[in-house]
Amino acid sequence: MTRLAVFDCDGTLADGQANICVAMERVFVGEGLTPPPRRAIRRIVGLSLVEAMAALLPVAEEVQHRRMAAAYKTIFSGMRATAQLADEPLFEGIVAVLDRLRDDGWLIGVATGKSDRGLAHLLAAHDIADRFVTLQTADRHPSKPDPAMLVAAMDATGAMPHETVMIGDTSFDMAMARAAGVRAVGVAWGYHDAHDLFEGGADVVTHIVADLPGVLT
Repeated sequence: MTRLAVFDCDGTLADGQANICVAMERVFVGEGLTPPPRRAIRRIVGLSLVEAMAALLPVAEEVQHRRMAAAYKTIFSGMRATAQLADEPLFEGIVAVLDRLRDDGWLIGVATGKSDRGLAHLLAAHDIADRFVTLQTADRHPSKPDPAMLVAAMDATGAMPHETVMIGDTSFDMAMARAAGVRAVGVAWGYHDAHDLFEGGADVVTHIVADLPGVLT
């Protein structure tokens, strides 16, 4: 039987919120707007950029959301090119969890609101790209909670919904799992709390990285 574990990235595998917050603040300043508080920015991590802008600035028109999303990409790329990015550390114990799951026969994938380039950079920086057999990003799919990324991951690996689990730190991840008909496992070390995760549709929420393999079995 195929078993597929699909991970979100920011807030689940790695803590990239500082860079996201700085880039988002610069976008708002560039539009002549007061940036939202960082707690609000953290709550949209996991959405694709246009949807994130709509959540942070609901009074604006779609054309402005798209302009701000493009500005975010430019700003974030500039931060990377000029070595302004803070480290995006993996959460402690994540590599051991990935290795244990792989040793136990799981196929491992990613479904993230990051771009292809952003995800590739992070995986290469931490030398973990070889752990994953399918990478699904916002460049090729609608934003979470649309199930497209999970459907593509299952198609790529031959896994069925009952053989698949989505692991994430936001209600968007949990709702995407529900929409795809797969098990939803929330992690409470990221950007949404356990209440939000259960409200989003989590079957179970774990608070400790090392406990994750046991939750999946």
